[in-house]
Amino acid sequence: MTPTAILHSNQVNTRLLIQQITKGMFADQLNIVSAERTGIYSSYVIEKLIQEQEQHEHFFKEADGQLFRSLSGGEQKKALLQYLLNQNYSCLILDNPFDHLDTKSVKQLHSTLELISAQKHIIILTTRKADIPNFITKRFIYDNSNLNALNNNYLTETSFREITIPEAISKQTYTHKYLIECHNISVTYNNTVILNNINWQIKPGDFWELTGANGSGKTTLLSMITGDNVKGYGQELYIFGNKKGSGESVWDIKQKIGYFTTNLTQQFDGRYTVKEMIIGGFFDAVGLYNKPTTYQEKLADQWIAVLNLEHHKQSKFQNISLGQQRMVMIARAMVKHPLLLILDEPTTGLDDANAALLVKLVNKIALESNTSILYVSHRKESGLKADKTFILEKTKQGSTGKTEYI
Repeated sequence: MTPTAILHSNQVNTRLLIQQITKGMFADQLNIVSAERTGIYSSYVIEKLIQEQEQHEHFFKEADGQLFRSLSGGEQKKALLQYLLNQNYSCLILDNPFDHLDTKSVKQLHSTLELISAQKHIIILTTRKADIPNFITKRFIYDNSNLNALNNNYLTETSFREITIPEAISKQTYTHKYLIECHNISVTYNNTVILNNINWQIKPGDFWELTGANGSGKTTLLSMITGDNVKGYGQELYIFGNKKGSGESVWDIKQKIGYFTTNLTQQFDGRYTVKEMIIGGFFDAVGLYNKPTTYQEKLADQWIAVLNLEHHKQSKFQNISLGQQRMVMIARAMVKHPLLLILDEPTTGLDDANAALLVKLVNKIALESNTSILYVSHRKESGLKADKTFILEKTKQGSTGKTEYI
């Protein structure tokens, strides 16, 4: 059995591609077995499992008794793989199996799949060439509904508009030395230590990358920085010069932060245009509830020009590509030039070309603005020009932190 990889763009409907494969559309190239003997490893299968459990009260549980829905994204993937292996399928199709996994988990999954490939036909669908394991020698690229051989000369060409990002509508004055200060910050849930004596400072203009293994506490640390976590009370946590609990409101904090996470795009129903989405960043609202000023409209147009999306200005947000949506959301978060821009896993699910373009946009913002950037990711993106990295390292006593300078 020859393990196979198929590289595709994030424009591709992978659910449809999987259907084409299981119906034998590429039978000669893939040596595919019947659909009845094929297991599917994909996010939509996870969603289907969860829905079936809730509708029929049949709960798929992990070995320790945890309900499937309560598991983290990485744990759900591991549980699904074990479930599929127990079904004795002769073929497994894995849809972007390495998304959301830290480096250690990726290596472990590589090893697992290599072992499985000796007994089962393995087909990996991926948007990132770097995610193709070395043991896979049969490689294709899916383009225009065709499978073509993927050669070693495959390159990702990216370009970006040489236009300076728009100015801030009003400059924020800030006089403190640090934006964020964490002094011996610890967080415990149900007698389990998540963060253990974290010491970290973010200065104005810094460009940080935050990394750490799955479950190391990155989300917990972010919630401390944004003021959302009540565990910050009573600790030496200073957010924009104020000690947590000294009278500042969460709204005051969020006014100074631009925030992007992939889940944000799901909050919009798609009826808004690209320009309306960017203008909405001035009002921190989903949709337009205020009439923009002429100057706000001008700044939105300038951001659209930077993103090279003039031809999509009046397009519905839902009709542009995933990579374009991500860049629009980042522009939306940046229109007010916040003191701190947080980007949480911004390239997850993007193909090589769109990921490279997004990284260029982040570097451009860092170079041409005074906004501090906190870039959170499991994946080390080639070309990202962060100045330093804060690493959360898991221990039995909770995660500790260390700084690496680049």
